[in-house]
Amino acid sequence: MVSVIDADTHIAEPKEMWEHLDSDFYDRRPVILQIPNDTVYGPFNAMWLIDGQIVPKAAGRASNILVTPTLQDFVQQFTDVPARDMTDMSMRFRDMEIMGTNAQVVYPTLFLAWLTDDPTLEVALAQAYNRHLAGIADASGGRVRWAVVPPLRDIDATVREMQYGHDHGAVGVFFRGIEKDLTLDDPYFFPVYEEAQALGLAICVHQGQGAPALNNLVDIRRSSSFTHGRLPPLSAFRNLVANRIPEEFPELRFGFIETGASWVPFVFHCLRTLSTEDPKRWGPKLFDQYRMWVSYEVDEDLLHLVDYIGEDHIVTGTDYGHHGRDGVIADPSAQLHMVDTLRSRQEYPSALVDKLLSDNPRALYGM
Repeated sequence: MVSVIDADTHIAEPKEMWEHLDSDFYDRRPVILQIPNDTVYGPFNAMWLIDGQIVPKAAGRASNILVTPTLQDFVQQFTDVPARDMTDMSMRFRDMEIMGTNAQVVYPTLFLAWLTDDPTLEVALAQAYNRHLAGIADASGGRVRWAVVPPLRDIDATVREMQYGHDHGAVGVFFRGIEKDLTLDDPYFFPVYEEAQALGLAICVHQGQGAPALNNLVDIRRSSSFTHGRLPPLSAFRNLVANRIPEEFPELRFGFIETGASWVPFVFHCLRTLSTEDPKRWGPKLFDQYRMWVSYEVDEDLLHLVDYIGEDHIVTGTDYGHHGRDGVIADPSAQLHMVDTLRSRQEYPSALVDKLLSDNPRALYGM
């Protein structure tokens, strides 16, 4: 049996994380506000107060729904909160055994959102997150790997965080599809890409709400996370490919995580219509050449997507941490049944399933 790598899981950031915050920022530390559940925010009735803003903000413009802080009535319905916030790793490891996974790659929850306009506070928050995850990973015996949260408005600090993460079990660098007002092909990010290449860390483009101007257009109750969370990684892929950024970093790996994969044919179509290149470029050859991987969700047509992406560049994850239980609504990418579902589908060759569950995430994350 292959060793299964869960390519996308999450931590619901606990209050203990901020014990790692630089003492100079103690008076600006994130604190939890808890309100009655009969307001417009309903059961999403606890939030972090960060730099004068509430996160998550579950109603109105620039809104989002997150499973942190876990004091929300919405989250308290779950019995596995200590596993989600990673304060009880024995419970989390037990769930991994039930799901049939051997190792998890952990992404943030809070940092999916835009947190502050102050670059110095951004550095402090990222450092606290990275120190906390490093401690968990170091104690996990290799079962927990993670993506560094980079304070991208300070490139020097980002490089330091990447170096620290590399020494403590990190396998990637977390990006949202748009970072503030820059798309990911912008030369501003090239020093980060250069350092990631040198360290062997993947650039992990995860769905998230990193562009305040776009966020302010969206009410999550009407649009869910589609506009400000799920679409930006598609723009990132398009721009990185169209502007040939991977050619400038010939050993750098890119992952597109919690995006699904059904968008690939559409984006290839958009690229092809503006190109005079050989149409065969827009297929598995490109993923090989540019060292790109895309996450798959089990209700998508895998065999159709293999025609566009190839067998070697598709990964999949459970989205553990954002999952539901007992009928409670979950993130649309949550799929705790991922391993059993893939192995039960007789139309999928077992060698292909093994690639998705083991070989491909190992290649993406350099494990």
